[in-house]
Amino acid sequence: MPRYPHVSSALDSMQGSLFTKLSGRIAKLRGEIYPLHVGDSWLPPPAGGRMQDLLSADHPDLNRYARPHGDPELLALLADVYGVDPSLLLITTGATGALDAIANTLLDPGDEVLICAPFWPLIRGIVTASRGVAVEVDVMLSTHGSELAAALEAAVTDRTVAVYVNSPHNPSGRVLSVEDVQALAGVARRHSLWIWSDAVYEHHAYTTQPVSVRSVAPDCTFEVHSFSKAWAMAGNRCGFVVGPEDRAHLDRVRRTSTHTFYSAPTASQRAAAEALRSGAEWLAESRRHYLAAGNAAADRLGVPRPDGGTFLFLDVADHLGSDGLEGFLHRCLDRGLVLAPGSSCGRSYDTYVRLCFTSAPPDVVGRGVEVLAELLGR
Repeated sequence: MPRYPHVSSALDSMQGSLFTKLSGRIAKLRGEIYPLHVGDSWLPPPAGGRMQDLLSADHPDLNRYARPHGDPELLALLADVYGVDPSLLLITTGATGALDAIANTLLDPGDEVLICAPFWPLIRGIVTASRGVAVEVDVMLSTHGSELAAALEAAVTDRTVAVYVNSPHNPSGRVLSVEDVQALAGVARRHSLWIWSDAVYEHHAYTTQPVSVRSVAPDCTFEVHSFSKAWAMAGNRCGFVVGPEDRAHLDRVRRTSTHTFYSAPTASQRAAAEALRSGAEWLAESRRHYLAAGNAAADRLGVPRPDGGTFLFLDVADHLGSDGLEGFLHRCLDRGLVLAPGSSCGRSYDTYVRLCFTSAPPDVVGRGVEVLAELLGR
C-alpha cells in the first residue's frame, strides 16, 4: 500500500520505452522530418465527418454528454453493419479506452494475459496498469495453426485469464487465417479464457479478407474496433466494442467505462456516424492509397509486401553496432527519419524497427524509406 511520495508498484514496474528516451532528440529535429514512427494517416476524414462539418445548427447538443454506452444513431448504424443487437455494442474513447475498460473489468491483481507478440505497443502497459501480468508469446511472425496453439498452450498457467490478439496485425502486416483463428479459439475454450480481439485494421486488408475472431468464438470474445485507423479520425478518440453473445459480459465492461471515461465525445460519435453513412467511396480510395504506399515501401526495402495494416516490421540486426538499436535509431534521426523501436512491440524484438507507411504523404514516406534503404545498404 504505497503512501506519499510512492506510487503503485504495478505502475512503477511498467517497462520504459526506448522511444521515450529519443523523444527529446526528436523534438529538436530541424529540416525535413520523416515521422514514420506513429500509426496515423496523412489523409483527412471523409467529407461530412470532419469536425468543421458539424454545425451547432444541425447538432445543438454537440457540447453535451453523450449517453454512456453510445449515441443511439451510431449504435443503430453499427448494429446494422455488424449484424448484432445494439445491446452488444459499447462506444468507447478509441480502441485504447475499450481495452482499458475490458482489462479493468476482467483482471484481478496478478492475473495473466497472453499477448501474441510482437504486439501493438500500448497493450502491455494497459495490462500492467490494470494490475495484471503481460505474458508475451512470440507467435505473430511465423507461427501458424497447430503450432500457434501449442505455443499459447505452453504459456497457460492457473493465473491465465485472457489472450490478446491483433489482426490485421500491428506491426507485421500479417492477417490471421481461418485455421489460425480456430486454433486460438480452441486454446481459449480448452482453458476457459477470454479473447481480446483487436480488429482496428479490419478495413486495411489487402490480399485476403480478415477473419473476425468473434465470429469463431462469440461466447468469449470482446472484439475492439476504432474509427481512428479506418476513417483517419485518430484525434477524435472514438472506437467501439462488440461484446460476447451474453450481453451481461458487456454490461460489466460498460459499468467500468462509465466510471473511467464516462462517454466518448459527442462530436466524435456524430462524425463517425456520418463516415458510416456516406464514406464507402472514401474508404475504398484510402485503402488503395495505403496499399500503394505499403507495396512501394516494401519493394524498396526488399521485404515482403504487407497483407494488411499500415506497418512494416524489419529486423536490422546486421546493421547494429556496439551501440545497439538505440544507436541505429540515432543514426536515422541524424537524417530526419523517425522509426519506432521493435522492443516496444515485445522483449524479443530489440533488433527490429517499425515503420508506418501511412503517417505522412506518400512522397514524404518515400523519402524516409529511401533514407532507411541507404542505411541498410539496399
